[in-house]
Amino acid sequence: MESRTPQHPQPLPDVAHEAAALARPLDWVGMEALALPIRLAGGDASPLLVTAEVDVAVDLRDAGARGIHMSRLYLLLQDQLANEPLTAPGLRRLLDACIASQQGLATRARLRLRYEHLLLRPALVSAHAGWKRYPVEVEAELRDGHLSLWLGLAVDYSSTCPASAALSRQANAARFESDFAGARPLSNALVRDWLASPRGLAATPHAQRSRARVRVELRPAFAELPLAALVDAVEASLGTPVQTAVKREDEQAFAEANAANLMFCEDAARRVASVLAADARVAAWDVHVAHFESLHPHDAVASVSGRNS
Repeated sequence: MESRTPQHPQPLPDVAHEAAALARPLDWVGMEALALPIRLAGGDASPLLVTAEVDVAVDLRDAGARGIHMSRLYLLLQDQLANEPLTAPGLRRLLDACIASQQGLATRARLRLRYEHLLLRPALVSAHAGWKRYPVEVEAELRDGHLSLWLGLAVDYSSTCPASAALSRQANAARFESDFAGARPLSNALVRDWLASPRGLAATPHAQRSRARVRVELRPAFAELPLAALVDAVEASLGTPVQTAVKREDEQAFAEANAANLMFCEDAARRVASVLAADARVAAWDVHVAHFESLHPHDAVASVSGRNS
C-alpha cells in the first residue's frame, strides 16, 4: 500500500508562543498529582522503586509569555526520579534542570512527592517482625540558588488516657476493699489469685489508636533524607507505636508499654516536640497529634511548632 505521509510535512502549530492576553507574571505554573515511580535510597540494600504522587511547578516571570513548557518538566521528572535515589543533592539537580528547561521563562521551581514508605519493624518480645507503612511527603523548593527541603511523615501509636486510668485504679481498689473486707489474714497467694481472676479487674482505662503527623525542615548540610531515623525517634518518644506481627508475649508487653506511657494528646505533642527540638538535622518542625477517642465521637488534638537555633 502506498504511504500517504507527505514528503514535506508542515510544522505542527504551537500556540504557546503567542502573546498572552492580560499579560502578567504568574507565581506558579505546573502539574499536580502525577503518577510516577521514584527511587529511594535503600541503605545497605539496593535502591527501591516505589509509586508516588508528584506535584511540580515553576514560576512564569515573563509577563508576556503565554505558558511554560510542561512536557519538558514531565520528561525530566520521569527520567530523574526513577533513576536517581531520592537525596537532597539529587532534588537540587532536578529543580535546577526544571528551571533550565524553561529557557529563561522561570527563576524558581517547586516539587512535592507523596508516597508510602515500608519499614520492617521487630516485635516487642518475640523473634517476629512485620512491615509497617508510613505516609511520607517531601517538598523541595529552589529559589535564588537556595534549596528549602521539608520532610513530612505520620506515625500511628496507642494512647491510654491518664484520667481513665486513675478512675479505673480507684474502681479496682474499691472492689478489692469490698471483696476482702472480712478476710484475715491476706496471703500473697490469695491476693495474686484474686488479681488474676475476673474480679480483679473492675474497670479498664480507655485507649485508642492515635496519630502523630510531623513536618520538619531539613538543614542543607545533610544529603540523606533521615526518614527511618525520624520514625525511630518519634516512636521511641511516644513509647507505644502500633505493632505488626505479634504473639501473646508481644501483646502483653504492649499492654505494659501502654500502662507505662499514659498520655493526653498534650503529653504526646510535647514528647514528639522534645526529640525534634534536639535533632541537629532539623531546622524547623511542626507537630500535630490526634487521639481518635474511644470515649467520645470526636478526636482530641494538639499542635506545636518551633525553630531550632
